[in-house]
Amino acid sequence: MGNLTTIAALYVQSGGCYFGEHDIDPWDEARDARNYTGPHPVVAHPPCQRWGKLWAGQPLYIKRTGIRKVKGDDGGCFAAALDAVRRYGGVLEHPWGSHAWAHFNLNKPPREGGWIAAELPGTVPGWTCCVEQGRYGHYARKPTLLLAYGTDLPELDWGVGEPRLDPAVIERMGLKRAKRLGEVGARGGGQDSTPRIGTPEPFRKLLIGMARSVDSERMAA
Repeated sequence: MGNLTTIAALYVQSGGCYFGEHDIDPWDEARDARNYTGPHPVVAHPPCQRWGKLWAGQPLYIKRTGIRKVKGDDGGCFAAALDAVRRYGGVLEHPWGSHAWAHFNLNKPPREGGWIAAELPGTVPGWTCCVEQGRYGHYARKPTLLLAYGTDLPELDWGVGEPRLDPAVIERMGLKRAKRLGEVGARGGGQDSTPRIGTPEPFRKLLIGMARSVDSERMAA
């Protein structure tokens, strides 16, 4: 086990679940995690808006304005997060279906779970998997891609769960629209997106534990 205990939490919500602990160094939007230069292992949550299925923008916004966003145009956040996790070790998470995996030549893991080699060039081998945050406390299944470097590779709660559309949401907006928005997008709204994008405490502990397992000898191999 390496002798580093402090970890850096990159691209996290201001005042969110990574704040308030002396051995976690949180980097919110104001600090700009693209500037992180070590030395601690990281848990990275780079923004996903321009990498997901709605990378071009919300359909109503596109229809109203005629403007489509550019796929992957995140200001270099994912590239910087990838560099940080490869350089200092730790784990990066992104939504299942993220176009960043193909863009950065990462292998797509099986939806049902299990670690596979990410097969990135470099001296430190990376590993990737898909796991549902719903198995760790999220209200939706929320399948999530993980990319780990230099960490232990824990046996996670793998599997593909049953859909979790909220009956109250279906009643409010109808089944067709609720399905179109998906389990995560159908709940919440307004100015508070925390229920959708927030990291459940058990999942946060899992990611932190992985980052703290980074072995300096394994990173140097």
